[in-house]
Amino acid sequence: MSKKQHLFFKRNFDIIFSILIIVFILSWLIPVVAIIIFLEFGGKTFFTQERVGKNGKTFHIYKFKSMKGKPPKNDPLLSKDETARITKFGKFIRKYRIDEFPQFFNVLKGEMSIVGPRPERQYFLDEIIIHLPKYKQMQQLKPGITSLGQIKYGYADNLDQMLNRARYDLIYLDHLSLRTDIKVILSTITVIIKGKGR
Repeated sequence: MSKKQHLFFKRNFDIIFSILIIVFILSWLIPVVAIIIFLEFGGKTFFTQERVGKNGKTFHIYKFKSMKGKPPKNDPLLSKDETARITKFGKFIRKYRIDEFPQFFNVLKGEMSIVGPRPERQYFLDEIIIHLPKYKQMQQLKPGITSLGQIKYGYADNLDQMLNRARYDLIYLDHLSLRTDIKVILSTITVIIKGKGR
């Protein structure tokens, strides 16, 4: 299968899968999560943040809010630096990757794919490219809800983990296929069921 054919089937798979998730899961999950978040700390249901997408184009990623307060605008922090802001319910939805589910709206809009490199903030993307120049090629692809790196590392606590996660994304770049995507999705489902997210 050519790269063009792969991207065609990948996009159609993304659309169909996202519609199914939105209709059969998010349709009832959003109200439930919204009520719990409101009761816990009275915050908004969704968290949005600017990320870098395909060809360097920025977009706003959607997540269920798992932290209190607001992150610093001009001082990007790794997940370990924001641990104190994570709520009890936030820990639960991060453990089971439930906080990522709203990203299916990003997929439906064409900003993301179900499987692809992790969508990074510009600051951290620049850091990765300094250490791994080849990573710049990842911008040929749409970022994904899940990835090889995300399965292995989840939320990165330091630059070394971020770089190791990025190396797995480079492996994905060299093995683009629907078969690889399905393997990543199945592995992600295992991570969700076992609650191995963090």
